[in-house]
Amino acid sequence: MKKVLFATTALIATASMAAAEVRISGYGRFGIDYNDANDRAVNAVPSTTITSRLRLQFDMSTETDGGVVLGARTRAQIESRDNAPGIGAFNGARFYASYGGFTLGVGNIIGAIENMPGLYLETRTAGTGIDGAGFVSLVTNVSNEYFNWDAYSSGLGGGGANGVEVLYTSGAFNGHLSYSTNNGAVAVDRAAVGVSYTFGDWTAALAAQDTDELWGDKVAVSIAGDLGQYGVRLAYADNEGISKWGLYGNMDIGAASNVLVWVTEEDAVSAADVLAGRGDNRDTALLDRGEGTSYGIHYSYDLGGGASFEAGWRESSADNTTVQAGVYFSF
Repeated sequence: MKKVLFATTALIATASMAAAEVRISGYGRFGIDYNDANDRAVNAVPSTTITSRLRLQFDMSTETDGGVVLGARTRAQIESRDNAPGIGAFNGARFYASYGGFTLGVGNIIGAIENMPGLYLETRTAGTGIDGAGFVSLVTNVSNEYFNWDAYSSGLGGGGANGVEVLYTSGAFNGHLSYSTNNGAVAVDRAAVGVSYTFGDWTAALAAQDTDELWGDKVAVSIAGDLGQYGVRLAYADNEGISKWGLYGNMDIGAASNVLVWVTEEDAVSAADVLAGRGDNRDTALLDRGEGTSYGIHYSYDLGGGASFEAGWRESSADNTTVQAGVYFSF
């Protein structure tokens, strides 16, 4: 399985304290996006548009005399999609303190579901094509309720959960607890836990979340590994009664190319599951919005120097076709 470096150190600056470090890294991507859903939309967006993003990431850390590492991360990001003009700003910061195998994070936290191994595709964009193509491939995205879990957000002008998390690493074992409240216009709580274990070339992971959000209660599992030039992964999630399976495989072709294919199967949810005992904003109009099979293929070619050509096609269970191609480079 191709190993991808998502960020590289471009600058290390030391001030009066020898243990202090500031690192700047990031990436740029640009390309063509064809989305046939735009033809059916009322906003008059062309089916073929330019998609682009430039991200600068700032990581700062220092170490106390007692060996505690204190640090923070923030991003500046400019992106354009569906003919919208490029808009950029800094996001909310994540702060952390690490000692031994423990890390305490606060602010714009990573989140236990988001940090689960085997959740995203093994591509530079973590999805299909040059910008992820909606991330239909994730087993935790169901019924058009996508990304309803805590994740480090690059949202313009702030964003993020403003929560707290504890991460622990010991050898092949990793554990993660996260909690946040007031996510968006409606105040909700999210509590999540995740564990993973690596044995040889294989990693098994389990994560769960409890929340009041629509389809937000989740239990997800994955197992992924390498078989020489081949990579395989199986993932499953129960999203508060909506089951979704995913099967993924990728293959190195020569020294520079990789092809990844995937398929997911999402169950429908019954009216009884939606309405029973809830008394909230769920209704039968939400049924079957994601039911069915989605699939896709992604191709990557290493251009050297941290650059690559990325292309992908995917068909969603809602009969939405996207085709993307472009260049991705990291620095």
